[in-house]
Amino acid sequence: MAVNGDETGGTVRVDAWIWAVRLTKTRSLAATACKGGHVRVNGTRVKPAHPVKPGDEIRLRHAGRERIVVVKRLVRKRVGAPVAVQCYEDHSPPPPPREAVAPAGVRDRGAGRPTKRDRRELERLRGLR
Repeated sequence: MAVNGDETGGTVRVDAWIWAVRLTKTRSLAATACKGGHVRVNGTRVKPAHPVKPGDEIRLRHAGRERIVVVKRLVRKRVGAPVAVQCYEDHSPPPPPREAVAPAGVRDRGAGRPTKRDRRELERLRGLR
């Protein structure tokens, strides 16, 4: 293994790589995304221990956005942001502008507890249903 956790050959776990290149904040979030079916490698849903190698395409749904990256370099340990962006090619669509994102339902202070109907409308607005 080389400096900064770089690997010249072999493979790395997909959850560790996603965390190392700063696509998720923690490794446990990366593993949870894999377990929940939010991570695909070359079009296939994968478990956290799935090996990745240079050239693999990783699709990650995280924080309401889909990230599409192609692995250029393998790293095992978390690296700084300038080094992390050199480890993958980003093919993700640009994030929507902040104005285009619909605000989540906001209730007036003191309006009381939401009814079941209110809750369902809020979930529909947030895109959860």
